[in-house]
Amino acid sequence: MTSGIRRVDVGGAAPYAIDIGPGLLDDGARLAAQVRGRHVLVVSDTHVAPLYAARVASALQAKRADAQVIVSCIASGEASKTLASFAELSRELAELGATRDACVFALGGGVVGDLAGFAAACWMRGIDVVQLPTTLLAMVDSSVGGKTAVDLPQGKNLIGAFHPPRAVLADTDTLRTLPARELRAGFAEVIKYGAIVDAAFLDWLQAHAEALLASDPTALAQAIARSCEHKAAIVTRDPREHGERALLNFGHTFAHAIESEQGYGGCNHGEAVAIGMVLAARLSTALGLAPAADADRLRMLLQQFGLPVALPPGLDPEALLARMRLDKKAQAGGLRFVLWERAGAARVQPAVPDDAVRQVLHST
Repeated sequence: MTSGIRRVDVGGAAPYAIDIGPGLLDDGARLAAQVRGRHVLVVSDTHVAPLYAARVASALQAKRADAQVIVSCIASGEASKTLASFAELSRELAELGATRDACVFALGGGVVGDLAGFAAACWMRGIDVVQLPTTLLAMVDSSVGGKTAVDLPQGKNLIGAFHPPRAVLADTDTLRTLPARELRAGFAEVIKYGAIVDAAFLDWLQAHAEALLASDPTALAQAIARSCEHKAAIVTRDPREHGERALLNFGHTFAHAIESEQGYGGCNHGEAVAIGMVLAARLSTALGLAPAADADRLRMLLQQFGLPVALPPGLDPEALLARMRLDKKAQAGGLRFVLWERAGAARVQPAVPDDAVRQVLHST
């Protein structure tokens, strides 16, 4: 294996590897090894494609001259994760003549990964997708585990499928071009792993915050690998979210409501998750499940990484509650949240009373 590349294996019925390190987007042999047929659709967005799409296509074709490679570029941002964009990718696969051994490369952040993955899941009932995440958030979360989806006006990720990737290649060099806000947003999902299963990781993050925010490559690679190891272990044990995998949604019920209510034009996903985790920790305290000191510590760590910890002004708690009732994690018996008993020990809590949630939303 190329020097400096870390590998995390994801097991289960459809095992695959996550490779983490520099230079992966230019590694034509590694890219070509994932392509079984001749048809390749590289999906990217208007921010990422100008930086990397031609490089990926060139590196791939240097090793697979017989491959037909086309690049599809969507507008950047959550607003592109729609059925209309899915239909457009499907049309491009049809025009490419993509056969069942075709491959989709998802080059970008979580929006590109979710959309391209869903197109791959549906084309001829499932073709290969290779995730090429270019944001920290996508590297540690959305590219791993096989969740794919598009949004509706009524809520986020309401139409989707489980479709594990053939491989994940996380080129850490791409983080050099990531805007500071997006880098900080990614740390919300990194911190989440400490919050749900690894309290010692929270200590490590606190101690290495300065290096991580300065994009120190060694610290970043270690944080990414540790996050991926946690997610890989969880999704291997629970690939379709029947149990333990739900813990990965810590903070997300609040976060998705915030994003949807803002029309995906306010907080980005990581910022919304940071706020959501603080609210989930405070809800845990309000229900008598966890000490307030742990919630305070989480809030301070998120602030250390430059993340928001309070609801943006102008959001109506009742509107957020309505959004949460439509969330996939809700059940007929009431709102269902991932809460915690202490840092590093998350749990699923069913039938949470509306009034408890309302009180936390009003007190932020």
